[in-house]
Amino acid sequence: MKPPVPHRRWALAAATALALVVGGLAIPVTRAAEAAPVGAGSYTTTPVGPLPSGCGAMSSNPRQFATANAPAGPIPTNDWWSSLLWKRTDCSFSEPLHAHPISYDTFGDGLGFSANSTPAISGTATGVGEFHYPYVQDIRVGVAGLSAPLVKVDGWTDWTVSPHWSDGTRTMRATIGHGLPFAYFQTTGGNAQISTAGTPDVWSNSGATIGFRVNGHDYVGFAPSGASWTVASGRISSTLAGRGYFSVALLPPTSSAAERAALAATYGQYAHAHVTGTQVSYAYNPATSGLTTTYAFTTTAREGTATQTVVSLYPHQWKSLSGSTAITPTYPSARGRMKVLTGVNQFRTAMKFQGILPELPAVGDGSGGDLSTLTGHLTATRANPMDQRGNDTYWTGKGLGRAARIAEIADQVNDTTTRDSALNAIRSTLTDWFTASSGKTSRVFYYDNNWGTLIGYPASYGSDQELNDHHFHYGYYIAAAATLAKFDPTWAATSRYGGMVDLLIRDANNYRRGDTQFPYLRDFDIYAGHDWASGHGSFGSGNNQESSSEGMNFASALIQWGQTTGNTAIRDAGVFLYTTQAAAIQEYWFDVSDQNFPAAFGHSTVGMVWGDGGAYATWFSGEPEMIQGINLLPVTGGHLYLGNNPAYVRTNYAELVRNNGGQPTVWQDILWQFQALGDPDAALANLRANPGYTPEEGESRAHTFHWIRNLAALGNVDTTVTGNHPLSAVFSRNGARTYVASNPTATPITVTFSNGTTLSVGAGKTATTGAYTWSGGNAAGGVPPTTPTDPPPTTDPPTTPGNPTRYLLPGGGLGAAGSAATTTVAAANGNHDGTPTNAQVFTATGLNLAYAGGQTAFDLFVDAGTAVGNGVQVRISYDLTGNGSWERVETLRYFATDPVTGYEHYTQNAGLSSATGTLGALSNGTVRVEVWSAIGNNPTTVGIGNQSVLRLPYS
Repeated sequence: MKPPVPHRRWALAAATALALVVGGLAIPVTRAAEAAPVGAGSYTTTPVGPLPSGCGAMSSNPRQFATANAPAGPIPTNDWWSSLLWKRTDCSFSEPLHAHPISYDTFGDGLGFSANSTPAISGTATGVGEFHYPYVQDIRVGVAGLSAPLVKVDGWTDWTVSPHWSDGTRTMRATIGHGLPFAYFQTTGGNAQISTAGTPDVWSNSGATIGFRVNGHDYVGFAPSGASWTVASGRISSTLAGRGYFSVALLPPTSSAAERAALAATYGQYAHAHVTGTQVSYAYNPATSGLTTTYAFTTTAREGTATQTVVSLYPHQWKSLSGSTAITPTYPSARGRMKVLTGVNQFRTAMKFQGILPELPAVGDGSGGDLSTLTGHLTATRANPMDQRGNDTYWTGKGLGRAARIAEIADQVNDTTTRDSALNAIRSTLTDWFTASSGKTSRVFYYDNNWGTLIGYPASYGSDQELNDHHFHYGYYIAAAATLAKFDPTWAATSRYGGMVDLLIRDANNYRRGDTQFPYLRDFDIYAGHDWASGHGSFGSGNNQESSSEGMNFASALIQWGQTTGNTAIRDAGVFLYTTQAAAIQEYWFDVSDQNFPAAFGHSTVGMVWGDGGAYATWFSGEPEMIQGINLLPVTGGHLYLGNNPAYVRTNYAELVRNNGGQPTVWQDILWQFQALGDPDAALANLRANPGYTPEEGESRAHTFHWIRNLAALGNVDTTVTGNHPLSAVFSRNGARTYVASNPTATPITVTFSNGTTLSVGAGKTATTGAYTWSGGNAAGGVPPTTPTDPPPTTDPPTTPGNPTRYLLPGGGLGAAGSAATTTVAAANGNHDGTPTNAQVFTATGLNLAYAGGQTAFDLFVDAGTAVGNGVQVRISYDLTGNGSWERVETLRYFATDPVTGYEHYTQNAGLSSATGTLGALSNGTVRVEVWSAIGNNPTTVGIGNQSVLRLPYS
């Protein structure tokens, strides 16, 4: 058994603490707190522990690297450009700023540009590995003679920043931002100057516009009308006709000189409409479960009348673009291809909010032996519902999260004793932390006016000195408060402790624009669509975040808290964060479409996203279970987005097993709960077969059993139907849907789903309708029926003839998952499309299963290495009575493998090539799978054991 490891930024925090000691910087002496009341709660305004620390006197003056022009109010942290304010160790300049499609770096003589499109890949496809697009300078833009001792920040908006240089004689102000192919400049005291890496290839120099190529990347400089550019000794310069402004644009890669010239002319129309502001706005419509987000740009015309600009969009944006059409060519980036919009001052995205639940409904674990099992697990938690590992903000949060899950489950099955024990633990813990009594120095929150932040002490993983992870820590507190508010609304009132919950929300991701206590959306990168964990972001690779799922825990907590307390502003902010980040996670942590990670990276997921790339790694462990698990925990009803693509869940889990050399041995509960979102039968089999597993530090056996057992009944998340209530979801098993909604208020409601289905939900209850209809909630007699309606109750998937989920096994069997292995399919050396030739055959006999309708599903792991022109094919045959006659034969179209090493997934989506006969009940029946090479002169490897899977349309 591998030992548990704390999963946060311990190494960096430890290094920072050491630097404080060596550097002799003062850490405030602990002293009695001075309480500021918030309803019945309070926080302290007197430091009780270490404060944020950076360069020089940062602890007391975080604005020392901001100019007098910078916006008033709290400074932003946890952003892509935060190292401009925190600085490197030299206290002068930033680390590289990965804005996309350009990366920048600051120097005394100007701003460096990098358009590096060649990834640096390290590690292996089965172990720790990383890909980065590191800063490789093409050009540096400045003012002739400029030698600034440091760079300050002159301004910022939602996704732009304006660094500022001054050496007493010359000044330069730049504006750069996410998605901007332009950088805009204002200068005094000298000529504009562009220094290039090597001799520039100037392909156009006409009047105020110059186009040139450096390191294979095309740039265009736009000076004011009447000005010109001169080229000498690797430098491009202009007097700017004495007007002091210009812009430099990176063009997308083009295939011809004519295309490049056309793009330069198009960009030139907007070159002097300098972007001076950016702002997001969003609207959630519960009736349609729609989220519309508007990304707006403010421009200032330095000359001419153009007020529009050119922007490039990340994949999560252009895939949801509404009302506009992006053009090609595109920019390469660390997030995949960025598509371009020209002549715009805003664009909109339209996304569906799929809904969340406080917890899964108890439709499958509330009867017979399973009810006894669940009750036993719940009873075991009563004495210590939180079972927390430490006393700091993070581990207290984990304990609160555990107790909230227990309370929700116990309430559903009428175990009021366990429910109340969990609620009491939550209430007493939150009330303690939310009270800053005289002399209290621990389990208290401190508000720092200089930094505009609320810090909990004891802090952990740099949440104090580096302002790391506030959304991770506080999300647990807010989620637990939402559960408590449902049962104890008086406690949650603003006049009691609701105001303290609001402070935690506003500190981590302030939903109030213009609030003077906290910056707007501190931890959320509005344009990138996801959170950043590091407060300072001072890394060569930019900012970073590993646990995207803990960020989603914060977002889902806002939805629950807002819905329960009637605060629609908080609810809608949660929907915006949740829906946007769910899309970003699918693209940048999971790459579900296999379009964004470099082809040679070799992983289907990353543990960490960096500004310039991603890593199959964590801060704390190289174990595959933790690398993949850190983006899955905590498992809650707010994490159903993880199941939006069941096929990807299976891909992700298969990679875990492959890289781990077998099934997980740590964090098994977390990983099985994730597996249940793609293959609930297999997950339940894993849980049943391993009763002695060690729970993850924030989990309980009760919750793990409840989650997996119920998904085995409900099936997969159904994203094709949505409800008009934020606490609702739809599941589907074998084509039969179950509709679920939760009502945390004291008034009954009716939820309407997008296909017209309606569901009545009583006050304080969770209810279901459809395949598993159950009144739910905490009413007497609310235990689900022993025999639910369509489909029949799901039993454990045993290693017997009754299991419709089958793995391809060594030796030619079709059965329960075994150990990872491979088999080889011989080369075709001819065309055998539709005719099994030298096939690998896998068979199951003695099957007794009821036909449930639908079609055969499968997921074969296939790899032809670097071979070109290979195609593997599968045929599935059914002998319904075991008499040797094949009543149904399905031949799928062959799957053309790519010439890149690494498994691909051959699924039923390839489509039928031919089919004969019809399916029916299996009575002592036989199923046979044949896999062969239809075309190609090279063999193909097929992953078997616990990898390639067949799903029969049977129950």
